[in-house]
Amino acid sequence: MNETHASSSRAEPLSAAQAVAAGIDFAELQLGPLGLFWNEYRPEDGACRIWHWRDAKVRCLTPDGFSVRSRVYEYGGGSFCLSDDGVLFVNEADQQVYHQSLDAGRPVALTSGDRRYGDLHFAPGQLLAVEEHAKQHRLVSIGLADHQRSVLAEGADFYAAPILSPDQKRLAWIEWSRPHQPWTATRLLLAERNDSGWGEPRCVAGQGEEESIQQPRFDAANRLYCLTDRGGYWQPWVENAGVLEPLTAAEADHAPAPWQLGGCTWLPMNDDTYLASWTEAGFGRLGLCHRGTTEDFTGTYSRFRSLAVDEQFVYTIAASPTSPSAVIAIGRQSHDVIVLAGGVAPLPAEQISRPRTLRYPVASSEAHGFFYPAMGAKAKPPLVVFIHGGPTSACYPMFDPRIQYWTQRGFAVADLNYRGSSGYGRAYRQALHLNWGVVDVEDACAVVAHLDEQGLIDGRLAFIRGGSAGGYTTLCALAFRNVFRAGASLYGVSDPVALGRATHKFEGDYLDWLIGDPKVDAERYRARTPLLHADQIRAPMIFFQGELDAVVVPQQTRDMVEALKDNGVSVEAHYYPDERHGFRKAMNQAHALEHEWLFYRKVMNAGL
Repeated sequence: MNETHASSSRAEPLSAAQAVAAGIDFAELQLGPLGLFWNEYRPEDGACRIWHWRDAKVRCLTPDGFSVRSRVYEYGGGSFCLSDDGVLFVNEADQQVYHQSLDAGRPVALTSGDRRYGDLHFAPGQLLAVEEHAKQHRLVSIGLADHQRSVLAEGADFYAAPILSPDQKRLAWIEWSRPHQPWTATRLLLAERNDSGWGEPRCVAGQGEEESIQQPRFDAANRLYCLTDRGGYWQPWVENAGVLEPLTAAEADHAPAPWQLGGCTWLPMNDDTYLASWTEAGFGRLGLCHRGTTEDFTGTYSRFRSLAVDEQFVYTIAASPTSPSAVIAIGRQSHDVIVLAGGVAPLPAEQISRPRTLRYPVASSEAHGFFYPAMGAKAKPPLVVFIHGGPTSACYPMFDPRIQYWTQRGFAVADLNYRGSSGYGRAYRQALHLNWGVVDVEDACAVVAHLDEQGLIDGRLAFIRGGSAGGYTTLCALAFRNVFRAGASLYGVSDPVALGRATHKFEGDYLDWLIGDPKVDAERYRARTPLLHADQIRAPMIFFQGELDAVVVPQQTRDMVEALKDNGVSVEAHYYPDERHGFRKAMNQAHALEHEWLFYRKVMNAGL
């Protein structure tokens, strides 16, 4: 495997600045006749730039002053695609589409105005995209020569994944309507081209019982495929005579929850052969599948995103327990790995804490996650429980410099995929329905008891942290349970009702699914609102909040901080004037990480 790591021994633990600097990430791998392209995020300036690899040479295409990032549905995705002579991309600052030829200079604007675009898909002479304007969403095509815009589909609340068949005669897409989310119920639509244009679309799947469909694809023979969870997991199915039929596949999710547009975790090829990644016990697998047989390309990696393939290589964005995200090429014959970008850990392999699968009992069910042992610590170290956001999201068993920052300082880490997380099938994901603030809290508390019983941690020194939805779980755990010594909320939800009033359209009905109707179920909201139960929190807390956050507005954090101070709780708060929902600037990320550690250390030293 052609990966390298720092070889010198490290006398000092990984610093916060080093941990943040290692957080380079990649997205949206695209392969075409002009080469391989990807979007690369670097924490030093928070910008995203397109890189181009061809003939063993790599270069950055995005000029200064541009950052490639869509904000459609706030979470974006599908921010660029390839064209005949270069790339088409969404510029972060103005959310407009630009065309950049590989042979030309500055990018040229293709759109203008106050519309936003995402999920870009190239077709000869035109661009297909999801368009967002004044809280309305539709599918549009934009002529590359005349810049003329045409509406392809409208009327549904949300759209995703427009794609044309190779013969240009079939157009497929995903749509869904409120109150659903893309991971609860969507529809697969198909339109056929006729002499006068596109015919009336028909619903291929999703019209009857609830199912979540994503990533429609066409093969070279113009057959339509998709991933659907109607069998319990997101698995590949193919259209045959207007009806979906399952392909032989692993009993596992072949995709994460589609929070962002433009995901590509599987590709149909020919004769019911497909390239796919899927999860087993939380660990990613990669294989070329054909009617029950699988050629395994997993190797030492544990997570795979953005797949592409040609006759020589399988390309993907991959990560392993000892190496961060990287763009790699895997030889189809040799299975040898070539690392094209990234993949270098800031620690020697022997100093990296490796994830162990967590599967532990809770209530009448079980929960999942990963345990990272403390490095060089005493027999029973303190524990930090990581709660991911979403909450319908997931954590992965890959090198995360933030986790290593803690294990280097003698903390064990439990990174949880509590009930409601994706990656374990539809039933597990749906377990959070009307139970947010209950089952996630149960799972966070149960893991402490589970690890303590095994003698892996000191259960009296357990801390909990989370961002956004994870911050809500953190606050609920501290308000309603007496398990954790202290906690950290990063732009966390303290008042769900207030969040519901201010949130954006994509999540406009999400709280109704997670907790209930704010009016009908007002008592349930009161019982699960940390701000209303601040007097029950006795554990010290630290808060981190972006002043530009439009999702969890700063006032939520300020109200919670003041309520805790009024009750005499030890509390610390840090506000960042230039951050939104989720910190992107390296200096702020490092500041938050270091001050969280200093806060926990102070709590332990003071015996609070």
